[in-house]
Amino acid sequence: MNVVLIAVFVVFTVAAILTLWRIVIGPSILDRAVASDVLLTEVLCVLGAEMAINQHTRSLPIMLIIAAVGVFGSVSIARFVARKDNTER
Repeated sequence: MNVVLIAVFVVFTVAAILTLWRIVIGPSILDRAVASDVLLTEVLCVLGAEMAINQHTRSLPIMLIIAAVGVFGSVSIARFVARKDNTER
């Protein structure tokens, strides 16, 4: 069981570092938006794995809030980019 936990920890850590790298480097706002959605998804997966390992559901409300923030953030960025494209034309 410990080997699986270490493997999961390493995979999530590497994915989070690569995602943070994409958020910092960019180059466009859409790249950063997708990377932030991926980072939120990784946080959800880590919380879900922690819930499964420790056999509880206390993190479920936090997961729901993170999911809602991700959806609303994606929609607002999409609206911002669409509005910016309309003004450039």
